[in-house]
Amino acid sequence: MRMLALLAACGCVSGVSVAAPSFLDGAYGNAEGCIYAKTGESSGADVFFLLNDEGITTATAYCQFEGTAAKTASGFTIRTQCDAEGELGPKETVALDRSAKGYTIRFKDGTTWGPLSQCRR
Repeated sequence: MRMLALLAACGCVSGVSVAAPSFLDGAYGNAEGCIYAKTGESSGADVFFLLNDEGITTATAYCQFEGTAAKTASGFTIRTQCDAEGELGPKETVALDRSAKGYTIRFKDGTTWGPLSQCRR
């Protein structure tokens, strides 16, 4: 029993997930995304963006981060895969560029989301 507990603590047992380290200093989003970050409740708004250490949530998509974020001169890059309205997109690396206004998310195809301001706690 002790061995199983030890294996579970180190993440060596299948089905046990180990959280990736935090790389952002909190959640970032638009007004609706920040409400969701605080309450866990969606208002059903059509325009909804939330960026946190787990991924990017929008009104129509969720992009889950994979692996560890790499530090860049302007922020981070991290691997993600988006599920948009039930369709799974390709795995890709996105850039999270920080400015005085917050983070802008940049996809390889040129799509940008943001800047997203830091949510108040």
